[in-house]
Order: sequence, then structure tokens, then C-alpha cells
Amino acid sequence: MYLETILILSRQKEQVRAVDVGDYMGYSKPSVSRAMGLLRSGGYITVDRDGAIRLTPAGRQAAETIYERHALISRWLRGVGVSEKTAAEDACRIEHVISAESFEAVKRWLEALREPEDAE
Repeated sequence: MYLETILILSRQKEQVRAVDVGDYMGYSKPSVSRAMGLLRSGGYITVDRDGAIRLTPAGRQAAETIYERHALISRWLRGVGVSEKTAAEDACRIEHVISAESFEAVKRWLEALREPEDAE
């Protein structure tokens, strides 16, 4: 969720700082600080001397994958009648546990629904 948040904020702001991440997610400064340390040691982010957080290529790839899953699952749930708030909350949970196979199947199914019927 942190990587996804950094990605979203980086699309909205020139610089993302830990305080921005905490505000967006509603998490405490110590929780965010711990997570940023783990992400940095994992090679997912860098933190400049001025505190600006940047995604590494590996971090960006992971964040994009999570974001795609979240957006697609949320759209799917809204499409079957789930409220926007519940769909977003459930998508956050599902995106982390759904297998690649299941996600790709849902993605193909949704894409097939969007394709226009063959006109005769």
C-alpha cells in the first residue's frame, strides 16, 4: 500500500515526503518511518537529503502492478453493484492476495465485456 501511495502522490506532487504518505494513508509518523526504512532497504525507494521519496525502477514496477490491480478490481466490484467506498476498501485487500492467474482471468473477462459485439 505504501508503494501505491507513493506512486499516486508522485503523480499529484513534484516531491513526495514521508509526511505526505502518512497524511494520505492516515498512519502515524513512526509507522511511516519504519515502512520507508524497509522499502529503502528492499531497494524500492530512495530518499534524498531533503526527504524527497522516489521510487526506484523496481519500486515503480511493483507500485504500477499494485495500482493496476487496485483500479481493475475496484472497477469490477463497482460494476457488479458494490458501492464505491466498499469497492475501494475491498480492492485494497484483494489486490494483495489475488494470484496472478486469477487477476489475469478477471482482467481478460472485463476486457471481453468492453469489446463491442460483432455487427452484422
